[in-house]
Formats: sequence, structure tokens, C-alpha cells
Amino acid sequence: MSARDDVLAAVRAALGEDRPDLPAVDRSYRDRDPLPAGADLVDLFVERVEDYRAEVTRCAAADLEATVAAALAGAERVVVPDGLDLAVRGAVPDADLTPTGLDAVDAVVTRASLGVAETGTLVLTHGPGEGRRAITLVPDVHVCVLPASGVVRGVTDAVAALDPVRPQTWVSGPSATSDIELDRVEGVHGPRTLHVVLVSDA
Repeated sequence: MSARDDVLAAVRAALGEDRPDLPAVDRSYRDRDPLPAGADLVDLFVERVEDYRAEVTRCAAADLEATVAAALAGAERVVVPDGLDLAVRGAVPDADLTPTGLDAVDAVVTRASLGVAETGTLVLTHGPGEGRRAITLVPDVHVCVLPASGVVRGVTDAVAALDPVRPQTWVSGPSATSDIELDRVEGVHGPRTLHVVLVSDA
């Protein structure tokens, strides 16, 4: 039995069988904002990602490798996770690179599982092509590939589509924080540059 099981068992014992019924919770509240008339989910996703000062490039599947190469201009060493299935110049396989080893590379290229249109958020579930969380946090540049078909409307749609037992990393723009003067500083807790490559389904 784990410590978690011990704690939950103690809580259940303390509540006993005669705990009062909980009041019903009204679920009629609005759980999403209405989309503007004629709005397109992919266009909304691009707009929201760019609001975070991230870069977005749209391309056809046939142009993906060239588009990724352009996004990596100037990067000499690029971490690529297992299963990425893209030819990347200067590729460094993620063979359990240490934080120091990751700090010595220029960029990382991954795929994403989903994009959330309302929030401009990428969701990585760390399967093939997405790699482990550390490789998306240490290098200064993160190029993330997402098919347009992977864009869902809102957070509730993303949660419903994701496997709850898989690890998840939700990324909304490059790493950013503000100092006491409210000056925005990027790259303190993660990549300074996020470049999303959105691949058309056509």
C-alpha cells in the first residue's frame, strides 16, 4: 500500500458511512466563450499563439522539413526525441542528456499532441516525437510541430481527448515572467523562443 492509499484510507475512515449528502452543484454555467461569427479554430489558435509572442508558420506536409529547417536557422546542435521522423540538420539524439548537456544545445524540435484554440496552448503527452519534458524546458529555442487537425476548441475539449494516465505538458508561449517593475523577461524558466509549425491537412 502506498502513502497515497494510506492517506485516502484515513480520510475515508474519518468521514465514515454516515456523512451528509453533498449539495447538488449547478453545472449550467458557461464553460467556454462563444466563438465570433465565422471564426475558424485554426485561425483562432494562430492568433492566440501569436498573442503570447510565439512565432507560427503554416505549411503543407510536403514542406515540413524545409519549414523546420528555416525555423532552426543558425542552430548548430538540435535535440531530437525518438520517433520525431524528421531529418534535422545538426540533430543530437536525446540519449538521456543531462541538464548540462541540454544547456549546450541550441534548440529542440518536437511534435505536439494537441493545440487549444481558445488559449493558444500546445499539449505534449511525451509519446513518440514529443520526448521527455526536460528537453522542452532547457534549450533556448523550441520548434513544435502540430497538424492543423490537432487543434481543438477549448480546454475541456483537450481534456476529454487526452489520455489521463499519460504525462502532459501544457505550453502557452515562450517562457516569460515579470520583475518588480513589471518588465517582461523571457527565457528564465524555459525556452526564450517558441516556434509553432502548423501543418495543413491538405
